[in-house]
Amino acid sequence: MTSPPDVTLSFEFFPPNTPAGMDKLRAVREELAAFAPAFYSVTYGAGGATREKTLATVLEIAAERRPVAPHLSCVGATRESVRELLATYRAHGIGRIVALRGDLPSGMVDTGDFRYASDLVAWVRAETGDWFHIEVAAYPEMHPQARSPHDDLRAFAAKMRAGASSAITQYFYNADAYLRFRDDARRLGIDAPIVPGIMPIGNFAQLARFSDACGAEIPRWIRNRLASYGDDIESIRSFGAEVVTDLCRRLLAEGAPGLHFYTLNQAGHSGRILEALAPARRAGAAGRR
Repeated sequence: MTSPPDVTLSFEFFPPNTPAGMDKLRAVREELAAFAPAFYSVTYGAGGATREKTLATVLEIAAERRPVAPHLSCVGATRESVRELLATYRAHGIGRIVALRGDLPSGMVDTGDFRYASDLVAWVRAETGDWFHIEVAAYPEMHPQARSPHDDLRAFAAKMRAGASSAITQYFYNADAYLRFRDDARRLGIDAPIVPGIMPIGNFAQLARFSDACGAEIPRWIRNRLASYGDDIESIRSFGAEVVTDLCRRLLAEGAPGLHFYTLNQAGHSGRILEALAPARRAGAAGRR
C-alpha cells in the first residue's frame, strides 16, 4: 500500500460477533492505517442491538491511539444512556461521534427519548458543548422513508443547524446525485463538509441486497454488467474496482472534501481503489491549498 493520502479518508467498520472476527478486524485496520485515515467509525445496530460490542470495539481502537468515531442511534436510546456513553467516550479522549436516527427493529415499540437525529444532535451539543465533532448522515438519492427530495433536504439542513459539524452520505454510484445534493445544500446555507460515502463492489448479490434495502441505486448498466459475470468473482471485483475508482476520481475532481469507505470489515477492496486513486488524491488536495 502507498504512503498516507493527502485527501481526507475514513473507514467504517461493524463490531464483530466472534473473537476470530475481532482478530480479523485488527488486521484490517492495521492494513488501512497505511492510508492515515482521519478516523475509523464503528456502527451501532438497530435499536442499539450491538451497543456493548460497539463500545468494546471503539475502546479497543482508542487504546491503540487510533482516531475513532462511534455511531450513536436515536432509536431506543434514553438521555441517560446517551449521557453515560458520551461520558465514557470523553474519558477515553474520543472527540468524534456519528449521530443517526437509526432503524426501528421489527416488533420494537419504544423509540426512545429522541425522535429525529436533529434532536440527538441538539441535545449532545447542549450537554457537551464543542467537545465532539458530530457527523450526521446525508442521502443524495433521498432517504427511503422521506416523502420527497425537498423534505429530505430540509431534514438534513435541520441536523446541520442543530449543531452537526459535517456529514457522511449514504453510498451511491451516480456522482451527479451527490453533486446536486451538495449544491442544493449550499443554496440553503449549509457550507459544512459533505463527505461522499463509498461502497466498494466485491460481491454483487450482497450489494444488490444492501441497495434494495437502503434505497441506494445501482445504475442499470452497472447492475447488468455485474449480473452478466455470474459466479466469476474476479471479474466482478475487477469491474467493480474500475467503476468505483472512476466515481471517486470524479468526486475528487469536483471538490469532494474526502472519501468515507464502507469497508464491510475488509481492507482489500478499499485499498485497491485507493492505490489506483493516488494521483487524483494528491491533485485534489493540491487544488484546495
